[in-house]
Amino acid sequence: MDSKTYPTIKNPSFSGLIGVSQEDITPPVGIYARNWGAARHEIAEGIHRPLMLTCHTFQSSENEQPLVLIGADLGWWKSAEDEHFLRHSILKALSLEPSNLMFCLSHTHAGPSLFTEDAEKPGGNLIRPYLEQVIERAVAAIKNALSTAVPATLAWHYGTCDLATNRDLPERTSDRLLVAFNPDEVADDTLLVGRITDSEDRIMGTIVNYACHPTTLAWDNRLISPDYIGAMREVIESETKAPCLFLQGASGELAPKEQYVGDLKLADSYGRQLGFAVLSVLEGMFPAKSQLYFSGAVESGAPLGIWKKKAFDPSKKLSAQMIAVEFPLKPLPSLAEIEKEWADCQDNVLKERLWRKRGIRKTVGEGETSKMPLWIWQLGDSFLIGQPNEAYAEFQQKLREQLAPNAVAAINIVNGYAGYLPPKDLYPKDMYAVWQTPFASGSLELLIATAVEAAQRMI
Repeated sequence: MDSKTYPTIKNPSFSGLIGVSQEDITPPVGIYARNWGAARHEIAEGIHRPLMLTCHTFQSSENEQPLVLIGADLGWWKSAEDEHFLRHSILKALSLEPSNLMFCLSHTHAGPSLFTEDAEKPGGNLIRPYLEQVIERAVAAIKNALSTAVPATLAWHYGTCDLATNRDLPERTSDRLLVAFNPDEVADDTLLVGRITDSEDRIMGTIVNYACHPTTLAWDNRLISPDYIGAMREVIESETKAPCLFLQGASGELAPKEQYVGDLKLADSYGRQLGFAVLSVLEGMFPAKSQLYFSGAVESGAPLGIWKKKAFDPSKKLSAQMIAVEFPLKPLPSLAEIEKEWADCQDNVLKERLWRKRGIRKTVGEGETSKMPLWIWQLGDSFLIGQPNEAYAEFQQKLREQLAPNAVAAINIVNGYAGYLPPKDLYPKDMYAVWQTPFASGSLELLIATAVEAAQRMI
């Protein structure tokens, strides 16, 4: 039997100089942290688990400017100005090109406000100093990762975890969709795990790319928390003895079954569920720089085919680009109109919605279109594709389909935020993702087409 008729099997990989570091970015108790319209508290009253910032740097050679990947246990940006302040401070401190930094938020809904215009609210005076602290910790993490970088291999493997469920539930008494578990729809349960190992095959760090809203803890919770990501990290880091970096996937319509609670044990249970799924994927990975090949047949009681491991040299290719995608906008009220409506509103829930709408209008501008950035990194046989908004799972599904056999990490809430990107067939629906987004129908499809085309050119 000719072994050449069978392909070799390997984990998509990249080899180069890789650095790993981690910093604690837990905010002070008392910071403004009202993330829910239904909340009755304004400030964080304690800490459930620390918020962490994890950094990985990637280089093909020591003289090359690094790609810097940061995962932070933070929620979302309500202001383009605040995001620019943080990101451009980091870029300036490290003399990085804008295409070479992805600052990715986990999207916890139990974190501090990142909106400096909340300064007049209780605990709001702590927001600007906290952002400055995050910048300081991010710069320290990058410098530490670069100074300790060693020849290493990043390998990827797919798995599954059924923590995520569809959260677009048709309401029985009306035509609207609730943001709640919908048992009739199948959710994308794909889990992508990256493992970084040094020349001695020791694990230096892990990357988890999974799409599921961290909305377990809601208005009844008064503590700062990374939500399920905290316990997930604890499970993985306890086993691997190495930092874990979380990348929120295209989770626009994905969340746990039971959520919006104050029960910390539930969030921790979800984190362990995902953490054990990650460990299962790690156990199933080949050793670094090894692949399976078909070595031939052995005649025994049955004709047995033998697959064996052999060494291979992973790709050292490393490239990055940042693309501006021009999205059409829905008809929107002007900033002045939104501010007047907010000033006249007496309902706390509606007032919170208007405050968010105001931030979105400021971010996308007053025109009929708005340019949103898209980051595409190629690391050997893999792509990391990040963008600022809350894309539905179709984004990651189409990317994986079109760019296979490369591993693809699709990342939401990277270097900014404005709104949701639901598929165009949902726009006629009465649902939160549609009325929240400033982007017109077809924007998700435009993003997918742009990302696929750009990535294929890089291949």
